[in-house]
Amino acid sequence: SQQGCDPFAQTQRSKLQHRRARINQQINKEMRMRAGAENLFRATSNHKVKETVALELSYVNSNLQLLKEELEELNSSMDVYQNDSESISVPMIPLGLKETKELDLLVPLKDFISEHYGEEGVLFEKEIKEFMELRQAMRTPSRNEAGLELLMEYYNQLYFLDSRFFPPTKTLGVFFHWYDSLTGVPSHQRALAFEKGSVLFNLGALHTQIGARQDRASLPGLNQAIDAFQKAAGAFNYLKENFSNAPSLDMSAASLTMLVRLMVAQVQECVFEKMTLLRAQNDFLARLQLAQEAARVEDVYSLVHQTMRQPHVKDYIPFSWTTMVQVKSEHFKALSHYFAAIALCDCPAPSDAEMLEQEKAFLQFHVTMPEGPSLHVLLQDPEERRKLGKAHLKKAIMKHEEAMRIHGLCKILRKMDILQEVLSFAHKRSLSKYSEIDHEEDFFETGEAPDIHPKTHQKPEIKSPNFSQVKVTDLFHRLGPLSVFSAKNKWYPARRVHLMRGENGFGFTLRGDSPVLIAGVIPGGCAAEAGLKEGDYIISVNGKDCKWSKHAEVVQLLKSTGKEGVDIGVITLQGSECPKAVDRKAAVMSSGMLKSNKENSRKSLMNSKSASTLLVWSKKSKRSKKSTYSGVPFTTVGDNEAMY
Repeated sequence: SQQGCDPFAQTQRSKLQHRRARINQQINKEMRMRAGAENLFRATSNHKVKETVALELSYVNSNLQLLKEELEELNSSMDVYQNDSESISVPMIPLGLKETKELDLLVPLKDFISEHYGEEGVLFEKEIKEFMELRQAMRTPSRNEAGLELLMEYYNQLYFLDSRFFPPTKTLGVFFHWYDSLTGVPSHQRALAFEKGSVLFNLGALHTQIGARQDRASLPGLNQAIDAFQKAAGAFNYLKENFSNAPSLDMSAASLTMLVRLMVAQVQECVFEKMTLLRAQNDFLARLQLAQEAARVEDVYSLVHQTMRQPHVKDYIPFSWTTMVQVKSEHFKALSHYFAAIALCDCPAPSDAEMLEQEKAFLQFHVTMPEGPSLHVLLQDPEERRKLGKAHLKKAIMKHEEAMRIHGLCKILRKMDILQEVLSFAHKRSLSKYSEIDHEEDFFETGEAPDIHPKTHQKPEIKSPNFSQVKVTDLFHRLGPLSVFSAKNKWYPARRVHLMRGENGFGFTLRGDSPVLIAGVIPGGCAAEAGLKEGDYIISVNGKDCKWSKHAEVVQLLKSTGKEGVDIGVITLQGSECPKAVDRKAAVMSSGMLKSNKENSRKSLMNSKSASTLLVWSKKSKRSKKSTYSGVPFTTVGDNEAMY
């Protein structure tokens, strides 16, 4: 079976996750104390007690504040997640995984199996324990492909758990507890959708950690980082589109929008780094392209910064994140002006053959046209090129200084030497270029350089999770085919019928398989005499379980009976439930809970025999689209009906 990481192996990252777990528990305790104190404060009319409680409340609140600051510092430990390579790469922002409490499903599932399925719950202990071991393992996934597969496998397994044990009209009575990834505040819900959403969030978070640890000084490392951040964006986006009413802030629509944008910006930054690795050193067009790529990175980071400043998000995001994003926005703006200057000052004037192409590129380069001579003249006159280059450098230096100023405001970022080095290196590089092209006899006032038009040659993709890549088998397969034996169907207790074969056979028609259905009963025939009815499913023949049997197998078992006849076990689905009423009850049940809303409209109910998983989250009662008989959903109508 799949294994999580050893939670006791003291890697830097697991120490971090341990501290996170410890802080989460302390926050939990303080919040319980606060709730108790608030209740007492509201309930008492005694002035003295009120004063004491108010004092206690202020103490608890300041404790919570300190704990949250400690957690913020943990969430900002980006360096732990970065790679160990020698080269300097700007740090990326990874997310910590959501923590969850242990969950004991042994009793609730055994009870449900005996009540709903009429089977001995104790016979399914092995399957229940296997499911619980899988859940335990997915709490500590390793930071690689195996860890991602583990989360996917558990997520896919939840589809089966949902279909088997979560009827539309009631809950299983267990609570799923998860802590907010950024604030550590605990939330719990009975809705399985909360469990699914949290696992999906961790899938995204694990992708961010994998992206942040890549060595981006090499092309393969960059491509892996791009892939990881695109998949992280996909997981957060999928979560946002398929869930509503999240109980914790990290899964609210506003937070998820911000996380998707942050991941897209990190992809865009990697694309810029890829360009710097691949570009020809002294080519005019390549440098214009780099400047435009940098402007594009600035663009996406300033969008992230705006998103982080929004009311529901700003008090909740670590200050170091907001600062980092703002620093990057200024830094890349500076770089766009620096590369514009380099293109103008370090590249020779174009030959006649190059002129047309360079003029065309330069025409679309600035947001507004630079003042002064026509482009044709500008590109051919070294002095005009130097003038405009100097204006770009002046703007670059201003932006470098702004980036360094903002960086200095955040004590957590000040501890990050890597970022400090990158900013100061870029600043010095622009300064030395400026002094190199600055002539003492320059009498002209350096103009204002227009901004560079953002443009990228590789648009980031938001890659949705591909759940079918991890095949899982239903752990509770033995309960029978899901088309019939699911939480949403109800059936009357199984009946044992003894059937003799008459001159014209048994007197019924059969259809489909897994389980085989009695499609018609001939009046006055043996089957009718024995009490079999249309719509009955055959679940056993002479004591042999036939829930999963194919049509031909059941026919073979029936045909091989002698004069003594045959014992058939059948069940009848309760078709009397009005689906509308069920829907209404389900809607009442799930309101106010984390809902998985849009999946059902898009996904068909999976064929219970296939191992690949289609996820159907919402609990709406779906009528089978296959041939129906007096309100009973039938399974595959592959075989034609046949008389026996």
